[in-house]
Amino acid sequence: MSAQDLPPAVREQLTRLDQFQQNLQAIMVQKQQVDLELIEIEKATSELIKAKPTDPVYKTAGSVLVKLNKTDLSKELAEKKEVATTRQMVLSKQEVRLKDNVKELQSKLEQSLKSVNPKQ
Repeated sequence: MSAQDLPPAVREQLTRLDQFQQNLQAIMVQKQQVDLELIEIEKATSELIKAKPTDPVYKTAGSVLVKLNKTDLSKELAEKKEVATTRQMVLSKQEVRLKDNVKELQSKLEQSLKSVNPKQ
């Protein structure tokens, strides 16, 4: 049975399932990027803790290194971590919701296909 032979409602369900799967993939990629960002922040924070108060510290700004004091950089890293952690939680919730939507739609689609082709 080709896609053209399917009823419009089933074709619509297939399209929605494809969209959900694409959205889920995009969310997972974004989540992975945030996870990597958090790892980088943790490493930077760890190195900053090891530095003496008198040691010069720098941050990158594009292709330039900018000298900052340790306190300001610590605050900036803490803020970045907070934002990244919040973003990670939001993405995790979206991922769970999309996975649930995919499962539900797959189930409905299976039922629709069985009713269209009862031989299965």
